[in-house]
Amino acid sequence: MATKNEQAGTELKIDPAALYLEEIFTDRRVGTIRRLTPVGKDGGRDPARAVLYVGETQVLTPAGALPIGFEIGAGSLEEAAEKFGPLAREAIERTVKELQELRRQAASSIVVPQGPVPGMGGSGGGKIQIP
Repeated sequence: MATKNEQAGTELKIDPAALYLEEIFTDRRVGTIRRLTPVGKDGGRDPARAVLYVGETQVLTPAGALPIGFEIGAGSLEEAAEKFGPLAREAIERTVKELQELRRQAASSIVVPQGPVPGMGGSGGGKIQIP
């Protein structure tokens, strides 16, 4: 549990100059598209900043659903919907490669026993430690 000093040092503050109105669109089958419309402090549209689109889908794994998020460079909701499929596939492929690399790294980790190696002199009885 955080102490008072730790809580005081971690101030959470929303930047009023970086606010977005978030709208969610879904086909209730493949995923969602979030449209982030920049707004000013008063909640009115900020024309100086671009509207952003973010796609979200999920992949089922043995551990459960894995959420996949990706940016969609689009000028309209229709364009974002058209680009959704190919960008989702790229994001899924990238995530699968990253998971395979993490699995490979975990499988190749070597546990080195500490102490003298048995049969090589010394007092013997080296112990293998599990990380």
